[in-house]
Amino acid sequence: MGNIVLLDELTINKIAAGEVVERPASVIKEMIENSIDAGATTINIEVKNGGISYIRITDNGKGIEKDDMEIAFERHATSKIRSADDLKLVKSMGFRGEALASIAAIANVEMISRTINEPIGNRIVVEAGRVISFEETGCQVGTTITVQNLFFNTPVRYKFLKKDYTESGYIEDVVTRLALIHPSIAFRLINSGKTIIQTSRKW
Repeated sequence: MGNIVLLDELTINKIAAGEVVERPASVIKEMIENSIDAGATTINIEVKNGGISYIRITDNGKGIEKDDMEIAFERHATSKIRSADDLKLVKSMGFRGEALASIAAIANVEMISRTINEPIGNRIVVEAGRVISFEETGCQVGTTITVQNLFFNTPVRYKFLKKDYTESGYIEDVVTRLALIHPSIAFRLINSGKTIIQTSRKW
């Protein structure tokens, strides 16, 4: 009998997560870029314990339709391209469709979203890559993603994280850089209840 086997989907996603998600700041960068691509003009970031135990990003972008909520957590699920030819025309921050699947494989994720065309929003909860619940909920237009217990099922990655204040520093650096190159977006970073960064829209 041969030694080569096909890996299961969760293991594949965990490996992909190791490539996409190095630390909490990586999660925040990926999610902020999604918010920017969604046309958000305000993006609020809340973290606790250096983002290890809690991250929440709220935007006022165009939101995600109900029919797209579940598939958004599948690998290579993207609204940015349809074929290889589109790769030459990509102008968005990201297009691979890896971020949400990778994050959800190694954390508990809740996503709440509503588009302007929908009378009510939707809430989906994914844990270790598995959909736990999917239901309608009241919310404003835009998307809120909450990530808790990052790397809870990948202890090898978890042990390489730095102390909370060091991880917080990486997060501040990511948010500052994105805010500087996107002056048309108002950013706010709240760390353990304290506002660390707050910018206003320049136009």
